[in-house]
Order: sequence, then structure tokens, then C-alpha cells
Amino acid sequence: MHLVAIGGSDAGISAALRARELDPTVDVTVVVADAYPNFSICGIPYYFSGEVSPWQSLAHRTHADLEATGMRLRLDTLATGIDVPGRRLTLRDRTGDESALDYDELVVGTGALPSTAGISGLQDLGPEDGVHVLHSMGDTFALDRFLESARPETAIIVGAGYVGLEMAEALTVRGLVVTQLQRGPEVLSTLDPELGALVHAELTRHGVDVRPDSRVTSIARADRGLAVAGIRQGEPFTDVADVVLVVVGVRPNTELLADAGAQLGAGGAVVVDESMRTGLPHVFAAGDGVVTQHRLLGVTYLPLGTTAHKQGRVAGENALGGSARFTGSLGTQVVKVFDLVAARTGLREHEAIPAGFSPVSSTAVADDHKAYYPGAQPISIRITGDERSGRLLGAQLVGARGTETAKRVDTFATALHHGMTVAEISDLDLSYTPPLGSPWDAVQIATQRWERDRRLAAAGV
Repeated sequence: MHLVAIGGSDAGISAALRARELDPTVDVTVVVADAYPNFSICGIPYYFSGEVSPWQSLAHRTHADLEATGMRLRLDTLATGIDVPGRRLTLRDRTGDESALDYDELVVGTGALPSTAGISGLQDLGPEDGVHVLHSMGDTFALDRFLESARPETAIIVGAGYVGLEMAEALTVRGLVVTQLQRGPEVLSTLDPELGALVHAELTRHGVDVRPDSRVTSIARADRGLAVAGIRQGEPFTDVADVVLVVVGVRPNTELLADAGAQLGAGGAVVVDESMRTGLPHVFAAGDGVVTQHRLLGVTYLPLGTTAHKQGRVAGENALGGSARFTGSLGTQVVKVFDLVAARTGLREHEAIPAGFSPVSSTAVADDHKAYYPGAQPISIRITGDERSGRLLGAQLVGARGTETAKRVDTFATALHHGMTVAEISDLDLSYTPPLGSPWDAVQIATQRWERDRRLAAAGV
């Protein structure tokens, strides 16, 4: 049997590794568009901050490690077509030469592409001009070369999501004066504004000029660098900097599968079922290019590295005849911004209402451990639950680095996965010692606050 996986990132490599794990006799080929298989794109900001060095450290596994599992790698090779009836791929290498590759089962993990959010001028500007995206190792090297050769002093980051915030820290650490533009009313739009404001304050504390409610419409060359123009709070603006980084999200890379006849769904992503089948015979797909089964919302588009790993593993197993299922995502995410950590899982109110819930939220601030033990720091925790059933729907947390905020969001994610009510979280047997927690953990103090607020609201208080 010959299994072919397209894509050298999370989904494709996970599928290949799972197949080799289950059956060491299966013939596995991974087609990789560049020369950097299994590199951690999520780690790129920490390379720019100097916390990870050299760049080769970003490899989850080296080329040799991957081939030691028995898989073959076709690097710098682009899959340009799928002959579904003939079970054959058309490939093109970096020299332009075309070839064909037969397969018995195919897993497509082509991922996503950087979004440009309709910003004019981007098609005419590139890394040599100082305008960058950050989605691949090639993008990484291009930005690194520009920083070293041009020695820019000022930077504009368009977007204040996870990568944008991480890069604001990285470029500030490198000595650049950073301006961060965010389209929405507050940074990190995956959080409610009251918690996003805490992240905003942390950025400001470290010298980042945060400018929310800034919709960028164009980028152009200017006498003093690059001019970023748009509308801010209803008025035209133009900001100027030496380098511009555009990180405004991604869009699914679906051309290969769409051309082969695959159906597109939520977010323009390829439709797959829970076994990662595309509906095309012998063709599976996984990762940022496909729809996601959300445990509370149903089918949506939610590109995350953790999801891509899980989906790829399911696809690799089922390509060998297995019956694995992707059990769904909750959108659990976490980001470090200077000395602060922000995390979320599940739904916020505006996401829960269309799904048929009656969400109510409350916010509590609790110390990460007993106040009498030195170093206690507060964690702000916002709980969203269903008013009718009491079911937990989501949680958002912001706390200082070292408060175990990332692990506490995992407690909420586990509760969500198993459909627990907010009240039931108080029954959890969580660990306690004064240097690390409290008899009632911060997680439980927040859920008890939600329960109390719910009772008061029901009583009309």
C-alpha cells in the first residue's frame, strides 16, 4: 500500500507518522512544498525575540528524524493536480519539472494562506520593500534578512491577534518602536473587551503604541518609509513606519481539492466528516484547509495547530482502514504577551446565542495561590454559562506569567469537553498547596461567582 500525504506541517506529518506507527510496512510519501518539513510555525515569534536560536531549533523533528520513521520526503515539490479516478498526483518541483505520483490513499494537508483583508497595495509590495507576512519559514527568512540589512527603527503591525501580539513583543525586544493597529475595539478579539483591555495595558506598559478601531485600507511607499492608511474611529489616518507586518488571519488553501471536486463549506474550507473523509474516494483531508467540528457550535472553520495535529492523526489511521473519529474542538487558545498570559476556551456570549443557548457571563478576580505565601498574583476569569441549564459554555482568563493560566484554561476545556455544568466544577478534586493554589482554586472561585450571580439575577437582586 502506498499512502501519500500532501503538506509538511502539522496535519500531513501527523497523518504520515500515525500510518507508520500503526503499520511499519506501509509505504508513505510526504509531498512538501518547501524545504522545511515539520517546522513549528507557532514558534517563529520566539526566534525573532531571540528566545529560540538557531532557526533550526524550530523543527519538531529533523529531516533525518522523519526519514528514520520510514517515510519518504519529496521536498520543494508542489502538488498541482489530483486525478481522483486514476489515484494519481501531478507534481512540480522547484525547477519547473513535472512528474506523476501514484497513490492508494491520499491525505491532503495543504493548510491555509495568509489573508490580506482586502488591503490595496499589497500586491505591488513585498519583503524587499519592507512589507511582510509571517506564515512560513520562507517568510521568516525574508523578514530576518530585512531586519538585518535595512536596520529599521519603526514597525507597524497590522493585526492584534495571537501572532500580531507575539510579534509586537519580539520586535520591541529587538529595539524597534512598534505601532499595533487593530480593526476591532480592542486587541485580541477572541476575548471580551474587558479582558482584552488588560492585554492592551500590558502592551502599552512595554512601549507598544496600540491603536484600536483602525481599519487599514492601503499600504504604499512613502518618502520616509511605508504609509499605512485607513479609517480610525470614523476619520482617515495615515501612519508611517520603516517595516510593516500584516498578520490579519488566514484563509483555507483549497484550490487543489476544489479543482478535484471536493465540496467547500464553512469559511470556504473543504468539507470533511468526522473521519476526515472528503467525499472523494480514497481522499482524506485535515488541518487548516478543512472545516472543524466544534463540540458546541457544530461545523465551523477554526484553524488551530492542535486541531490540525488531531485531524491528521485521524486521517492517517483511517487511510489504513481504521475507524477513528475527530471528536471536535473547543477553540482552546493561549498567548503570552510580555509578562501576561491570556487564554480562552469554548464560547463567548455572541457566539453562544446563535447556537441556541441563553448565555450569561460573570467575571471574578482570584489569586493564583494563597495570599499569605509570597508572590501571589491575580487572575481575571470570565465564565460564560447557559442560564437555563447551568451548563458551562466558555471561559476567558488573563493572568501574569507564572500563574498557571494556561493550565487553568485546560481545566475549563476538560469540563467543556464532558458537558459539565458550572456548578459541577466546584466538585472537582483539584490540587492544593499554599505556594501553588488555594483550597478553592481560582477556577472554582470564578465558577462559584457565576453561580452566585445567576441566583441573584433569578431573585431579581
